[in-house]
Amino acid sequence: MDMRLCVIKTKYVAILKGDRPMTQESKIEWTGKTWNPTTGCTKISPGCKHCYAETMAKRLKAMNAPSYVNEFQLTLHPNRLNDPLKNRKPTIFFVNSMSDLFHELVPIDFIDKVMATIGSAQQHTFQLLTKRAESMQQYFATREAPPNLWVGVSVEDQKYGLPRIEHLREINAVVRFLSVEPLLEDLGDIDLTNIEWVIVGGESGAKARPMHKGWAESVIAQCEAQNVPVFFKQWGTWSEYGEKKTKGLNGYLINGKEYRQMPVGF
Repeated sequence: MDMRLCVIKTKYVAILKGDRPMTQESKIEWTGKTWNPTTGCTKISPGCKHCYAETMAKRLKAMNAPSYVNEFQLTLHPNRLNDPLKNRKPTIFFVNSMSDLFHELVPIDFIDKVMATIGSAQQHTFQLLTKRAESMQQYFATREAPPNLWVGVSVEDQKYGLPRIEHLREINAVVRFLSVEPLLEDLGDIDLTNIEWVIVGGESGAKARPMHKGWAESVIAQCEAQNVPVFFKQWGTWSEYGEKKTKGLNGYLINGKEYRQMPVGF
């Protein structure tokens, strides 16, 4: 069988030559399209417990999708590297909704190629989110972030999430953002120095953990006090009043108010 990718480590495998290049329209409220030059990941913190990408990867493998022959095993997709260049209309791309670009098995030279594409597609904006904040900081310590790249970290709790902010704020990027989703506990005091945007949201799915209203209110209040735009994405499976319902019914209002701010200037 003809393959497009040389296997560097046995923990990720080649993709089929016939796999279709892909960027996809996204239902994620704060972005436009997703671009996944890698797929698959491994869990490293409580926010990963009910990973939607892992669930989706299992479904796609069951549907015989060529890109997911390895299910959620880390896989590189070099045939997707130039996909954003094929979109002329200015678009916001979420990079790796189905993976983490700074996973320890992603070669540095592959990350370089992703950055080269981002730098070449100046008509677009790219949002890169990771839970491996230290690795991302180390990468950009010797490289300039493209001017159209936003870099972000997941902040789900105090133990694992808050330390990621310290690494993020050291990166020189046009926008540094926090994805406080799923919010799993009260984060306490948050220093938002050098942070340009915060996303907040609850968890979805049958096994979702509830997000208490006070936790979200605290994050929003601190964003307002520190003049940082905040985007309240959703309640998820648990409503504002602690009732378990479908995500669509619970909506995205908190105390009857909508918070859908974007970074200043965007």
